[in-house]
Amino acid sequence: MQSLLFKTVFLFIVAFALNVSAAPVETFKFDSPETEKSFHKLSDELRCLVCQNQNVAESNAGLAKDLRLEIYTMLSEGKSEDEIVEFMVQRYGDYVLYRPPFKPMTWLLWFGPIIIFFIGIYYVVRFLKSQGTDTQIDKISDEDIERIKNLHSEQGHVKQGSKKV
Repeated sequence: MQSLLFKTVFLFIVAFALNVSAAPVETFKFDSPETEKSFHKLSDELRCLVCQNQNVAESNAGLAKDLRLEIYTMLSEGKSEDEIVEFMVQRYGDYVLYRPPFKPMTWLLWFGPIIIFFIGIYYVVRFLKSQGTDTQIDKISDEDIERIKNLHSEQGHVKQGSKKV
């Protein structure tokens, strides 16, 4: 009885897992190999806007499927790669491109990591210099030196006494 229940549950889990992992496959029919090559190039160069750093070709998000269909439709209408990229940038902004153009609006994208790196170096050097400075120790009075010597000698007697016992 237990074996039959185990087998049934196992079959449901396997069937469900296979069903979940099967993603729909889109097939497009292209007029020429050049058009297909352009489609794949554009799908690889355009970023999925809802995914974490995936391009349109890799993503299974609904928006990515819509973008692939839009690319296919525009290529079928005879639009060039540049026209499609321009359309996507007008509609979604420079973020849709993996390699944004070098212009004032994207300077932070290009120089931001370098600026942050140098700011980090500045603070690390500043921190290390602050750790290396010697603070001036107040002079110890003769009385304090005598107390320290007495404490050390008392600890020495205690250690010697514990060894004899």
